[in-house]
Amino acid sequence: MSMTFTDRLRQLFQHFLENAGQTLFRYGVSANLVTLLGLLGSVIAAILAAHGYLLAGGIVLACTGPLDAIDGAVARAQGKITRFGAFFDSITDRYSELILFLGLIIFFLDERDGGGVILSFVAAAGSVLVSYTRARAEGIGLEIKSGLMTRVERFLVLVVGLLFQIPKISLWIIAILANLTAIQRIWIVWQQTKLMEKEK
Repeated sequence: MSMTFTDRLRQLFQHFLENAGQTLFRYGVSANLVTLLGLLGSVIAAILAAHGYLLAGGIVLACTGPLDAIDGAVARAQGKITRFGAFFDSITDRYSELILFLGLIIFFLDERDGGGVILSFVAAAGSVLVSYTRARAEGIGLEIKSGLMTRVERFLVLVVGLLFQIPKISLWIIAILANLTAIQRIWIVWQQTKLMEKEK
């Protein structure tokens, strides 16, 4: 199986992540606490964006977003990679994304930009569906990680949009590519299940 963009990033920054995980572990910081701090960063970024402070929101998000990768490194340093930890991380990821989209919806409502509100909703829906298609595939015994717009790509696109104060461009990219990714994963699951049925 070919490496995803996320896998390549993790491989590139593996040394840094492992060192950060070991350091936080030595200071008594748990993996779940790191996960919650990442969620808190998204909440703060969303509040800033909702009030029109897009650049500040982008800076906060750029600084706290990488915690999503560091929490796993902390868990490995603890020697406690648990099923609940993986579940908790996945749930907080969804909350983090949806809170950010909510912040942008509030921003566009304040700007009386109905198109921006709809775009934020479509981007949020696509983002959730990308994750949901993977979860449902795993529920039937298939592992689907591929796609044009996985969580890391969505995070990077959103950060750039906030930093350069062009959120609608980022939302257009996410709205189109995230939904295409969901459709792509549906197609992959359909193809794989057809193959499995033929082999029976």
